[in-house]
Amino acid sequence: MRSVCRRVMATAGAAAVLTAVLAAPGAAADPVDTTGSGVEVEIPGPEHGDAAGSGRTRVPRDGRDRPSPRLSAAERTADGAVTKLIDNGSTGDRLDIVVIGDGYTADELDRFHVDAEEMWAELAAVEPYTTYQGLFNVWTVDAVSNQSGVAGDPGPDAVRDTALGSYFWCDDIERLLCVDQAKVDEYVAKAPEADLVVVLANSAKYGGAGYNEPSETLGYEGISTASAGNEKSGQVAIHETGHSLGKLADEYFYPGYPGFEEYAGPEVADSNISVLTAGDMAGQRAKWHRWLGEESPDGGTVGTYEGGGYFVTGLYRPTDDSLMRSLGKPFNLPGVEAMIAGFHRHARLVTAVTPTERLLRLRDTARVSVPRLTGAGERPLRVRWYLDGRELKPLAGQTRVRMSDLLLWLLDLRTHKLSVTVENGTPAVRDPEIAKTLRSTVGWNVRL
Repeated sequence: MRSVCRRVMATAGAAAVLTAVLAAPGAAADPVDTTGSGVEVEIPGPEHGDAAGSGRTRVPRDGRDRPSPRLSAAERTADGAVTKLIDNGSTGDRLDIVVIGDGYTADELDRFHVDAEEMWAELAAVEPYTTYQGLFNVWTVDAVSNQSGVAGDPGPDAVRDTALGSYFWCDDIERLLCVDQAKVDEYVAKAPEADLVVVLANSAKYGGAGYNEPSETLGYEGISTASAGNEKSGQVAIHETGHSLGKLADEYFYPGYPGFEEYAGPEVADSNISVLTAGDMAGQRAKWHRWLGEESPDGGTVGTYEGGGYFVTGLYRPTDDSLMRSLGKPFNLPGVEAMIAGFHRHARLVTAVTPTERLLRLRDTARVSVPRLTGAGERPLRVRWYLDGRELKPLAGQTRVRMSDLLLWLLDLRTHKLSVTVENGTPAVRDPEIAKTLRSTVGWNVRL
């Protein structure tokens, strides 16, 4: 997870800032404790507040009340079962989300599957997920708990014996829902592949957490936890994917918190916050300058709005409001662009149906599959075929090519290279460096 706070605290005077904030009222929810052991997580915002999140803290990697091996034979059979909820292709070519439930007994697994379907439906209703839902696979992994519900619900003294050790009141913050990462990884490893992990707690209590540091062993981008039965927790999970997939910073800020009144440091790496005003950004052709003045999906105009990255002044965000600031809002234009870039880090735009290790001969056909984009205003994916690097323009747009159709170009007995490139020319991406990543290629050796 990227953290402006972490960078600032590395500068001179960091210790004084840290001491002041930790001493402030409600310090458990302040965005500052990035120094201890354990893992850094993001805290969701207050249930009735406007902020989408409330900073970060460090928590133990272990869960609470880890389960004893008391499952019956039938429960052990059900435990760890993997289901492909959404199938859009091979794991190597799709962004794979793995959903695991905690606090569901064996008799409640059907409800977990319904909760997972509803979670995906909520995610897929938010752009750019809606347009790019064809790039995703969704898997469920059944985790059988000894008891229903999770620890900390309804109160801090409530104890539950669950498969993933989930618990509210993590770090003494009621809405912070933590898990046992080692247990989560045991179940994630049962799925064929994971790029993003969601843990659904069997609870209606508001809460969640964002574990946005990539897994060193299983390779996934992060873990989002959420209450399956709370109407707002799904939005928290979507916000967390803005960090893990989009590498976006938080666009909210903390009036009244010591040390966060004004940012006075250098430019930050995050794509959606900056020290530059609109005029300087346009002059330097930096950050989101390509979007300045455009109407954004969140209802505002892209510019530079002061306040972001937790600081009231000194840092600017692209729009007045967005999902990286408030729950229920869409991503703004720079955020959409960043999310599309994140999708394409994991998903490919072309899949070879005909195995690429085959040597194709005269009677063979090269077949590929291409995902469908569903968003209004999106341009169709461009499909181009090449032979030895030379474009075969008559074949543009096709997803199957017979080798007999290549006779005009295959006039000798040499082995040639046939390839197909699929490119996404979406108008939602204006950064040429990101645009370069929105293409995929597969190829075969061909001989008459």
